[in-house]
Amino acid sequence: MEPRPPATPSSPSSSAPEGAAPAAVLDRTFAAVLFDMDGTLVDSTAAVERSWTTWAVEHGVSGEQLLAANGHGRPAPEIVADLVGAEAYPAAAARITELEVTDVADIVQLPGVAEVLSGLPSARWAVVTSCSAPLADARRHAAGLPDPSVLVTFDDVAQGKPAPDCFLLGAARLGVDPADCLVVEDAPAGLAAARGAGCATLAVRTTHPQGPLDGDLVVPLLSAVRLDAGPDGVRVVLR
Repeated sequence: MEPRPPATPSSPSSSAPEGAAPAAVLDRTFAAVLFDMDGTLVDSTAAVERSWTTWAVEHGVSGEQLLAANGHGRPAPEIVADLVGAEAYPAAAARITELEVTDVADIVQLPGVAEVLSGLPSARWAVVTSCSAPLADARRHAAGLPDPSVLVTFDDVAQGKPAPDCFLLGAARLGVDPADCLVVEDAPAGLAAARGAGCATLAVRTTHPQGPLDGDLVVPLLSAVRLDAGPDGVRVVLR
């Protein structure tokens, strides 16, 4: 949720990849890849900022309060619950859903996404997002993403990111062990959820261009890697 400018990082160096344990990603074959959506597959920054700014003004929430909610990567209903009282919650949660679902005009795919997804068999990848199902559909269609064989949204789980529920469910629906999955994420909450599920992590610096980002391998954008699918699974190769 938290508005951030798009990153413009330099190209990675294959001799010195950034991340906590690059070998955990580069030296393995994965049964499946679980992709976050906002900030990972699509750039929805401007739409997110407009929607949440409007919502905050309408509900008397300051910019400082909104920022302190540390919302990026977290489900909107959980952010709303942190910012308004129980009595106001139902209407406030419905309002942010309405604002976000209707504001999709400038949502686009991020660099490298089309190539990465086109090379993966449908049984090898899923979209796992903190969006509600209606919002996930609105943003996927606005950006022209291909339909995944498995889509996990906040509506499918009891707890959103940083709880691991969503990635555990994504792996289960693909019929694979979470320990054999690679999660591609842009946000600390999502990376924490992936670690909790036992997955390896590839972090992209789209929404967090500076500072530590706790992924096994960290790259500027998905255009910095190639995902090669073979009979044994998927391998990550630095460009």
